[in-house]
Amino acid sequence: MKFPSPRKFNFYTMVKLPAAWFTGVRLKTIDENSCTVQVKHRWINQNPFKSMFWAVQGMAAELSTGALVISYIQNCDYKISMLVASNSAFFTKKATGRITFTCQDGALIKETIAKAIQTGEGQTCSMKSIGVNKEGIQVSQFNFEWTVKVKSKK
Repeated sequence: MKFPSPRKFNFYTMVKLPAAWFTGVRLKTIDENSCTVQVKHRWINQNPFKSMFWAVQGMAAELSTGALVISYIQNCDYKISMLVASNSAFFTKKATGRITFTCQDGALIKETIAKAIQTGEGQTCSMKSIGVNKEGIQVSQFNFEWTVKVKSKK
């Protein structure tokens, strides 16, 4: 299975997701099981309390899950729509410095897409992204419920 390089995916974010690009959200690694995205606390993405704005953390967390969804969709023979149906977040520590978001649910979305293709019905998949600071301490956790539905054969 072929996955896009982080460089190509970051170019994609610059063109299609400029808010993520300008706030410093960058995909670092992606493979069939996991995706890692980093964002550094800077003036442009801070809140009045001198920590990273929750929405910037959300963009980075969503990209870590969404990049896996996009990659699996691009590697199949069907046109498939994708949409976040719901999300939730938990914040456990002030986000300063470089924050790394990791999603390790590649196998879940692969299985969900296969089921959508097999049944022809929309499917949902809950994916988790955990954000940690440079010391490895968790600062936030985001949960995204992705829906996928087969539109047609390519």
